[in-house]
Amino acid sequence: MQYFNFDPYSLPPEAEELRKEVRAFLEEELADYPAVLRSRSWSGKSAEFSRKLGKRGWIGMTWPKKYGGGERSFFERYAFLEEVLAYGAPVGSHWIADRQSGPTLMRFGTEEQCHRILPGIIRGESFFCIGMSEPDSGSDLASIRTKAVKTDGGYVINGSKIWTTGAESCDWMIALVRTGNNPENRHQGMSQFLIDLKNSKGLTVSPIKNMAGEEHFNMVVFEDVFVPEENRIGAEGDGWKQVTAELAFERSGPERYMSSIQLLIEIIREAKLQPDARAQEQIGRLVAHLATMRRMSISVAGKLETDANPALEASVVKDLGAVYEQEIPEIAHRIGRGEASMTALSDFEQVRAYLTQAVVSFSLRGGTREILRGIIARGLGLR
Repeated sequence: MQYFNFDPYSLPPEAEELRKEVRAFLEEELADYPAVLRSRSWSGKSAEFSRKLGKRGWIGMTWPKKYGGGERSFFERYAFLEEVLAYGAPVGSHWIADRQSGPTLMRFGTEEQCHRILPGIIRGESFFCIGMSEPDSGSDLASIRTKAVKTDGGYVINGSKIWTTGAESCDWMIALVRTGNNPENRHQGMSQFLIDLKNSKGLTVSPIKNMAGEEHFNMVVFEDVFVPEENRIGAEGDGWKQVTAELAFERSGPERYMSSIQLLIEIIREAKLQPDARAQEQIGRLVAHLATMRRMSISVAGKLETDANPALEASVVKDLGAVYEQEIPEIAHRIGRGEASMTALSDFEQVRAYLTQAVVSFSLRGGTREILRGIIARGLGLR
């Protein structure tokens, strides 16, 4: 029988020093930033803000200096992420590139790809989206049908991707597509490609409006899209191995339990107006759960720092975090007064209204609850 391994770690002094620097920067930059925009958390986007972070060396913080990175520790990066999430900073433009696209290229890509792509990410000027999910595939990533056919100098891709967050404004997509077919093993025959979203002919990006009225989800259709061979990531057929490693990056950070943090802040402010025992009990439980998940998430950062594989523990944090984030609006409705509305006068009501609609998707992104629990069961030797 295998077990979870959440070794205890504490953030080192240099991480706490960086936290002070980041906090002072955010207090100045976001002094008048509205609470309802802070509630967008890492989905909120500002290319200008990303460039400001890039100038300070706060994108690609752990990456090698030869690409322009900072070679700082994962603990320092963790402290930075906590601060921008707590402030609800508009980091969405560069978030995916920093969190997983860059690390994927460094792990599986060529030196040419890294030198060509990574410096733009680090400067906050080059943005990425994820091309994994497809229509009619649900959570079964192995059932993808988008196909790349070999041709002179590269590949021609046909098919579609869905729920591609930020495709309307990104420069690149890392797409998982089929380059071969093995009916006996659906995990074989997949490869990943760098897709130039700005200059590729045959691409159509169509927005999908969510419950909150936002259009950051997209459908992306490929019609005879040519991709040069130098844009294939890794060896042909290694896509499944690569994408499972990429998903470990996607599930490991504090954003997996801090996406609703602005509503917790507003709940506390609201409860101060008319304190009662029920509100105190609910808030105490939420804060206790937050502290527990924080310790677990720091442990995942510790695994990354020591080059250990955090896939199992990251899946646990992501699953528990989604439950937690979706619980906060429920508690806000039980202890709050007034009607939740995006046009309400109070920050509490606006934030409550937005997150009530937004949290529905939080258990889907990065893998559904069922998929995550299957990964956890397999990691524990239960299936």
